[in-house]
Amino acid sequence: MKPRDPRRAAGFTLLEMVIVFALIGILVGLGLPQYKYSLVKGREAVLRENLFQIRKQIDEYYQDKGKYPASLQALVQDGYFRTMPVDPVTKSSTTWVEVREEPSPDEYVLPDALGVMDVKSGSDQKSPIDGTPYNTW
Repeated sequence: MKPRDPRRAAGFTLLEMVIVFALIGILVGLGLPQYKYSLVKGREAVLRENLFQIRKQIDEYYQDKGKYPASLQALVQDGYFRTMPVDPVTKSSTTWVEVREEPSPDEYVLPDALGVMDVKSGSDQKSPIDGTPYNTW
């Protein structure tokens, strides 16, 4: 057995540490953009699903009652939703933009009497993936 050199300390050299940190930096640099992309993609998937569910409940309300709901809150009051879904872009359930039905040209109808026939996101941001504004979905 060879005796150990007392001058040589156990541990890592500076070069080994620099190499390890460089590899970690490269891996983080490769993974971070993919992580951010997956967050955006997930948020957009939730937005699409929430819009689909709200529109589906508006249609069911129309089939049940023969008219569109007066507001999105009427869907909650009449039991179609427990609570309004949250817009994942604005992170609020109160920013949805209600699209009212069009009155027929031959009769006068008060604007408050027109029901909500569609809904849009209240965000003015654009999707970084395809560049379309969220409020046009």
